[in-house]
Amino acid sequence: MYNCALCSIHACNKKELDKAPQNCPSLDDKMDRIKEIYKDEENAKIAKASALVVSDGYGEKTRLEETIDFARRCQYDNIGIAFCIGLSNKAKILSKILSYNGFTVNSIICKNGAISKDFINIHSNVPMCNPIGQANFLNVAKTDLNIILGLCVGHDSLFIKYSKAPITVFAVKDRVLAHNPLGAIYQSDSYYKDRLFPKSE
Repeated sequence: MYNCALCSIHACNKKELDKAPQNCPSLDDKMDRIKEIYKDEENAKIAKASALVVSDGYGEKTRLEETIDFARRCQYDNIGIAFCIGLSNKAKILSKILSYNGFTVNSIICKNGAISKDFINIHSNVPMCNPIGQANFLNVAKTDLNIILGLCVGHDSLFIKYSKAPITVFAVKDRVLAHNPLGAIYQSDSYYKDRLFPKSE
């Protein structure tokens, strides 16, 4: 059982593995095999580019600027956007920004196919979201990198499962907190405490 979220030592970040707890993944004998995977050409390219994006723009570049920087460093030219219909205006702006910065952009809306929710045994006048379709069409477009923009919980899981291109997340869906799910964490010891830690009856 791994409990990195509950660790207060973080020996991995300090390179002090002699102080690491027994269940620290850094001490696992699989680590050498994991490191070998980074030697794959595509993996090495992504790992290096992302590390340079962090070090060169730390605390200065926005997530959008970092995404553009990352794509350029990886020489990704064809960018896919899988977006929620609720963020259509944001998708339009994101598409324009990426195009202006020299990328080819393919974007697919969540409601592609206009599939009735009856297909998944839910009675509704609203068509179901089709993240598998989003992934499929971006695969056909041979995108180099796909960006998730506001897909719902679960829909994002299916998109990630079926996308052939690497994926980065630009925004996640949280209708209550203006798409900032960390807001619930920030309020977990005050306003949201009873909701997140409900008392058993």
